[in-house]
Amino acid sequence: MNPIVRLFRSRIYTALMLLVFIMLVGVFGYRFISDYSWVDALYMTVITMTTVGFSEVVPLDDQSKIFTIFLILASVIIVGYALSIITEYILSKNDIEELKHKKMQKKIDGFNNHVVICGYGRNGKQAARKLQAHNKSFVVIERNKEVEERLKHDGVPYVIGNANEDETLLLAGVDRASSFISALPSDADNLFVVLSTRQLNSKINIISRASQESSYEKLKFAGANNVILPDMIGGDHMASLVVVPGLMEFIDNLSIVGDSNINIEEVAVEKLFNGNIKKARTIKDLDLRKKTGCTVIGYKDENGEYTVNPEAELHLAPNSKIIVLGRPEQIEELNSEYDIEFEE
Repeated sequence: MNPIVRLFRSRIYTALMLLVFIMLVGVFGYRFISDYSWVDALYMTVITMTTVGFSEVVPLDDQSKIFTIFLILASVIIVGYALSIITEYILSKNDIEELKHKKMQKKIDGFNNHVVICGYGRNGKQAARKLQAHNKSFVVIERNKEVEERLKHDGVPYVIGNANEDETLLLAGVDRASSFISALPSDADNLFVVLSTRQLNSKINIISRASQESSYEKLKFAGANNVILPDMIGGDHMASLVVVPGLMEFIDNLSIVGDSNINIEEVAVEKLFNGNIKKARTIKDLDLRKKTGCTVIGYKDENGEYTVNPEAELHLAPNSKIIVLGRPEQIEELNSEYDIEFEE
């Protein structure tokens, strides 16, 4: 718990205890000094402490008047103290929230090559969970303030605002980000956000969600590198479980995220040659199978074109990548053998 909040809670408890104490003193005083009934004693105590100005139940004698003077003075001090503590707590709570937001924004301002997720619905939350498992820095943009508590609970860096506004996108660091995931429920909103993001960062990798197939080409035209249709993917996956169930079960068991169970990794060829790939090299020259146990299952050339199950004699070009498959310990061996630090 925040130390400031803890201090204020302690003061509030003290104020409440003092209020209860002075009320008990008043009730017992009127009961035994003025010989009031318990109800009348409580009534007299409340109207005296609150200074509402109602007349007493019965005329007070001198003893009762002196006691009432004492009760009024003590009540004014204690009630005033309690009100000041509560007011200060309410005001300071707003200040504490503001300080938390400033601290979070400072943390976000320090991010580089991070991922920005727009929308924290089902798709956005799932993307955030995967990135967290992969220790990848990311920021969530969410317009709905009701979702803020969920973001706090999940420990997710976030910006509350409308992603259609450039100011909100810049607060999330879109201009410094490496990737952008637009997971809004509306295709129109995704289209506008993708267009704005592409204008702010021409090099960013944009992945957008789409509900309608007709939105696919529009989002690509607006600047999205990849467009995902969750419903179509879900349908294809279910059909594949019928047609090739064994293969799909194998794919489902492959893991690409996590600290100790990664099965597939994408590696830049420069990392495998310590940044020196001036001379043409081949997959056979790497001999990854013998050195690490990993198998090269794919190749992505400098133009972004993929080759599945490439030949051993395939020449590795600068700015290209290979996709390797292996057990977690083999992936770890690859990391150790070439001193590779996979991007976070």
